[in-house]
Amino acid sequence: MGVDISKMRNIGISAHIDSGKTTLTERILYYCEKIHAIHEVRGKDGVGATMDSMELERERGITIASAATNVTWDGHPINIIDTPGHVDFTIEVERSLRVLDGAVLVLCSVGGVQSQSITVDRQLARYKVPFVAFVNKCDRTGANPIKVRDQLEQKLGHNAVMMQLPIGLEDKFEGIIDLVGMKAWFYEGTSGEERRAAEIPAEYVEEAERRHEEIIDAASMFSDELAEAFLDGEVEEELIHEAIRNGVLRRQLCPVFIGSAYKNKGVQTLLDSVVRYLPNPTEVENEALDLDKDEAPVRLTADSEAPTVALAFKLEEGKYGQLTYVRVYQGSIRKGTELFNVRSKKRFKVGRLIRMHASHMDDISEAPAGDIVAVFGVDCASGDTFCKAGLNLSMTSMYVPEPVISLAIEPVDKKAADNMGKALNRFTKEDPTFRTYVDPESNQTIIQGMGELHIEVYVERMKREYNAEVETGMPQVAYREAISSMVEFDYTHKKQTGGSGQFGRVAGFIEPLEEGDYEFVDAIKGGVIPKEYIPSCDKGFRMALRNGTQVGFPIIGVRVTINDGSTHPVDSSDMAFQQASLAAFRSIYEKAKPKILEPIMKVAVEGPTEFQGNIFASVNQRRGLILASSEDGAFSRVEAEVPLSEMFGYSTVLRSLTQGKAEFTMEFLKYGKVPESISDELKTEYRKAREARQK
Repeated sequence: MGVDISKMRNIGISAHIDSGKTTLTERILYYCEKIHAIHEVRGKDGVGATMDSMELERERGITIASAATNVTWDGHPINIIDTPGHVDFTIEVERSLRVLDGAVLVLCSVGGVQSQSITVDRQLARYKVPFVAFVNKCDRTGANPIKVRDQLEQKLGHNAVMMQLPIGLEDKFEGIIDLVGMKAWFYEGTSGEERRAAEIPAEYVEEAERRHEEIIDAASMFSDELAEAFLDGEVEEELIHEAIRNGVLRRQLCPVFIGSAYKNKGVQTLLDSVVRYLPNPTEVENEALDLDKDEAPVRLTADSEAPTVALAFKLEEGKYGQLTYVRVYQGSIRKGTELFNVRSKKRFKVGRLIRMHASHMDDISEAPAGDIVAVFGVDCASGDTFCKAGLNLSMTSMYVPEPVISLAIEPVDKKAADNMGKALNRFTKEDPTFRTYVDPESNQTIIQGMGELHIEVYVERMKREYNAEVETGMPQVAYREAISSMVEFDYTHKKQTGGSGQFGRVAGFIEPLEEGDYEFVDAIKGGVIPKEYIPSCDKGFRMALRNGTQVGFPIIGVRVTINDGSTHPVDSSDMAFQQASLAAFRSIYEKAKPKILEPIMKVAVEGPTEFQGNIFASVNQRRGLILASSEDGAFSRVEAEVPLSEMFGYSTVLRSLTQGKAEFTMEFLKYGKVPESISDELKTEYRKAREARQK
């Protein structure tokens, strides 16, 4: 096929918000000659960054949806996905890392390891993605890349090694020192496109030699040959690179590079590290599950001649129909190829095969193993596996966090209602963390998401992209209900309707479950309930957990054990045992001392130290529990547990308290019990709303 897979790289650019990911990607595109002019984030020049193709992204200066592109550096084709940094859009990072082979973790040289950096690190570990770190913004006041390396070690537990040293910092940042090749690099020309190698300035030689030995010491753990060469006093540069690569591929070594994307320094050397240290598709282990053999794991090989296995990991609605991003794990995809959707059991032909560059696309005729491309016109869902006809393999799905906030929306007229329906259908298909349903009692349309910004963006997109004018209610918290004590049940469901009736008796007990939402235990002996009815009992109990009686939200943390029951030779059925189990649970739920749970968020607030007292007070006023606080010169960081219901409108309050100089991020941590006083208020509100709907 003319493609050397060993030279291919699939990487993601991931970081905390405002660490410079999109600016870095813009420079990569420029130096790889993918674009011919550099544009800045927020679209100050009227154009905006290439990878922020959505109008909202350019206005807000943040990445909302991950964007894919491809470049070539030193003969190596590189597929790049630029991911959002804001925690509300974390699903974009999840689905990208699910299909990538390597990553660049971007860190701010002033902020260092921040809250979303920790989240991204967990995601990298979840999918076992090797990565290199890039400490950006070395031109900023307070820049300290050595401190950031220490944080990688202390906060994230990585074996982090400085690969470069800065020549000057802040407004005196001039270039970098390569600690492996032991030379200085300066970036010249109008946009830093001319790299000039030079001798290391005399004042940096001593520290550079010390750091050079640190690299060899760390890398020799992954190469006996390097260790021997070091003892003999003859270390070749290539041996060091090979040993570092071994450590990176095992995720046991984290090389740290430095630079300033905005000032056009250090980007080319970062690209060198991507092709030098990060894996190609043949070096990554990927498995599928054989659905014909009880989901037995099957090792996939990055061989373009093998039977095709690919994963649809992201959907977008474009002007030409549904655009599906696909990672080819095994075999190849050609235009006109017939593939099989394992989930829907449908065959389809690949009509249009394209390679993405942000919002632009180039038609291609085929994609080899390891490649990331897109196809048009395929009816599928995010997470579907495509195989060559005859295979029945499924890739494991990505982790999808549960939404924590909901909002009632209502169209202003019939036209808006039709357009809103189209928008919701598209958005829920594209984003697994954005969900919608119609409340059966109020008949309101409810949308759910990961935070205020997440929902706000989708409401704005409805208006802009679909001309769907909608009105929104107050944000609603996704409460949960749970039981506090063990209660036994013994319930008989009887119903006679003239013909065959319904009969099912179930007995057992329910008890609190410490970890997990629900567990069903079959302790039936002697076949008093036939095996074929046990799944029906399970289904009935699951139905009962959908809505609690306290505030109408799902019930979690329940273990149900059935240990007795009885049947009727004629009237027992699946439906009878479903109804028996549903009614059994409802009959004893109040005796199990139900309680209301609320989502507790992990909140991180960062801002000037002078406002730390105000930040503490604002967190305490929101029923917050301070977990940790730290000061680093003029900046401080406060971490706390705060109920989600207390965080609405916090951004406005924080701006007022800190003169607009602080920012916060939050992510779901756990569910916690609601205080009695608030619990009583919630129950009263729920009862009044239910009575009003019944009238």
